[in-house]
Amino acid sequence: MRKRTFAIVLVAMSAVLNMVGSNLALFLKLPVYLDTLGTMVAGALLGPWYAICAGVVSGILTGITTDIYSLFFLPVQCVIGFLSGWVFRERRKGKKLPVLASVPIISVPGTFVAAVISAAVFGGVTSSGSTVLVQVFHHLGVHLTVSVFLVQFITDFFDKLIVFWAAMMVAKVVQKNFPQIMTEEKGGGRHGAL
Repeated sequence: MRKRTFAIVLVAMSAVLNMVGSNLALFLKLPVYLDTLGTMVAGALLGPWYAICAGVVSGILTGITTDIYSLFFLPVQCVIGFLSGWVFRERRKGKKLPVLASVPIISVPGTFVAAVISAAVFGGVTSSGSTVLVQVFHHLGVHLTVSVFLVQFITDFFDKLIVFWAAMMVAKVVQKNFPQIMTEEKGGGRHGAL
C-alpha cells in the first residue's frame, strides 16, 4: 500500500511539475516547452504507464486553466511518457545509452506528433514562443508545414535535452532519499522502479 500511495503522490507531483514548466515557458515566451519534466520524472521513477498518466493529467489541467492548446497536444504527452519510461527502464537494466543518444529516442517521435498537430490543426501558430521562429522561416520562403517541422525538431531536441537531464537529477534525489520505496518489484519491476 505504501508503494501505491507513493506512486499516486509522485504522479500528482509530476503533473504539477509539467504545469509549472509549461506556464513558465508560456509566460516567458521561451522557444522551449518545459511541459514534460514531470512526465519524464514519472517515467524515470515509475515507468511508462505512470508517465502517461502524469502527462495526461497535466495536459488536461493546463488546458482548462491557462493554455487551451495543451488539450490538443495530449497525444504528445502520451508518446513522451511511454518512450521516457521505456528509455529510463532500459538505463536501469544496464543499457546506459548516452544522454545524446537517449534524447532523440524520446524527442523525435514526440516531435513528429507535435508538428503534425501544430501544422494541421493550428497552421503552425500556437501559444508557444517557438511560433515566432515558425513565422520567421515561413516569411523567408520556407513552406509553412516545413517551417513547423523544422522549428519543432530543433526546439524539441533542446527542450527534451534540458528536461531529460533535469529528470535524471530529480530521479537521483528521490531514489537517494526514498531507498526503501524505490525497490524493484518481484517479476521484473513492471511499473518501473516501484
